[in-house]
Amino acid sequence: MATKDERLREIIRHAYANAPAFTQLMDGAGVTPDDIQSVADLPKIPVTSKDELVQQQRANPPFGGWLAVPPHTLRRIFISPGPIFDPQGPEHLFLQEGRAEAFEAVGIGQGDIVINTFLYHLVPAGILLDDALAAAGATVVPTGPGNTEYQAQIAMGLHVTGYVGTPSFLKIILDKMAEMGIPKEAVPFKKAVFSAEPYPQSLRDIFEGEYGMRTAQTYATADLGVIAYEEPGQPGLRVSNQLIVEVVDPESGQPVPTGEVGHVVVTTFNKTYPLIRLGTGDLSAFTDETHTRLKGWMGRVGDAIKVRGMFLHPLQLKGAVASIPGTGNAQAIVRRPDVRDEVTLKVEFSGEDADREAVAEKIRAAVTAACRLKIDTVELVAPGSIPADARTVVDERTWD
Repeated sequence: MATKDERLREIIRHAYANAPAFTQLMDGAGVTPDDIQSVADLPKIPVTSKDELVQQQRANPPFGGWLAVPPHTLRRIFISPGPIFDPQGPEHLFLQEGRAEAFEAVGIGQGDIVINTFLYHLVPAGILLDDALAAAGATVVPTGPGNTEYQAQIAMGLHVTGYVGTPSFLKIILDKMAEMGIPKEAVPFKKAVFSAEPYPQSLRDIFEGEYGMRTAQTYATADLGVIAYEEPGQPGLRVSNQLIVEVVDPESGQPVPTGEVGHVVVTTFNKTYPLIRLGTGDLSAFTDETHTRLKGWMGRVGDAIKVRGMFLHPLQLKGAVASIPGTGNAQAIVRRPDVRDEVTLKVEFSGEDADREAVAEKIRAAVTAACRLKIDTVELVAPGSIPADARTVVDERTWD
């Protein structure tokens, strides 16, 4: 099997020859493919942020110059929040075999029936994790999110042994089972893999302590897939063998010392969509000098934050609010009073004679449609109430 350095040299040559955006990036930095001989050489290449990727796709649709294969070879095109178009090529099955490691770490495999509660439409989460579960040998029930009581009935009827989704949604399903009179010892879930939101110790105590499950969290993004995953009993999150992960200074893009918090930057070996040194916007740190484990998610570099598994982007939010006449500055505040994220949207509004309740509902609908995220409360405030330099998205959640 080729080493990571060998695979890196190959993907750099391929991307430089076939992805115009990467060619321009390299030429602008005065770097040639021959300058990148090992992982240690990657800092010679500038980091591309997700915001820059969004801007590149808008300026050069649909893929911003990062597609490195003929378009007719694509199997799927996903749409992630931003919006970002994520092309999937013929090598996706090989990549999913590598991502199956996250499920194998908790023992999910042949003989397991697993409900996958991530979305199967538009965004890649549901389908990509479905493929990875299949690669691990499991049988998948593609339930998607919502329909809590039906999820509980399916789990009981099929004797589902595995769960994939957010930890907060599993708690909601378990609470529904309790309402239905199902005792804890009769709950069939034995294994669970979580992503898209932090996994607090309070929920781990419930799942593992009260229900006896074997659980693990993964760190994943729509465009990169599973970046790292938890191995029960081991510290931190193990970095996937299918990626190169760096932790760098957010300003310089240069590696930070082991243990120091920095920006997580990822390079793929995906020849269809060779994202090289893509900045995730997330903060983390390596646990030791091997750089094979991350300490976990430790915050965000930019303004976009993940809410209920979806990124809430300031630009999308502002655009949706601006589509409603009479609106001004807006600010979304994310809180977590229990196990569910709640979003309160404050919007400056100048229409004195308008039906404020109707306006609030129009804003809610516009933002929900644009960001694909339900807004719990819309508050109309007086013009000037929100400072022009205030953050558009404020995260007030706490994680025990």
